[in-house]
Amino acid sequence: DHAQKMNADTLVRGVRQISDFEYEFRMALTNKRLAPNVDTVFLMPDEEFTFISASIVKEVAYWGGDLSSFVPTLVADALTEKFKNKTD
Repeated sequence: DHAQKMNADTLVRGVRQISDFEYEFRMALTNKRLAPNVDTVFLMPDEEFTFISASIVKEVAYWGGDLSSFVPTLVADALTEKFKNKTD
């Protein structure tokens, strides 16, 4: 629904590994049935980034780790701010 509300005709999804592809493929088929005019395009990362996921990045940020090799500075700054007053 969101893609159609935004007048989007393409969804871009990242696929890091086979398990991601299996999930994303099923989701793309479902989306195609719900919105036949919206296509899904899968992009694969460079090999060095295949292990990075949102949950890993958030975990590193939560514990105050260095995010510079995971995300752009703007994102790292936002996550650092979000988790700066965390409670253990």
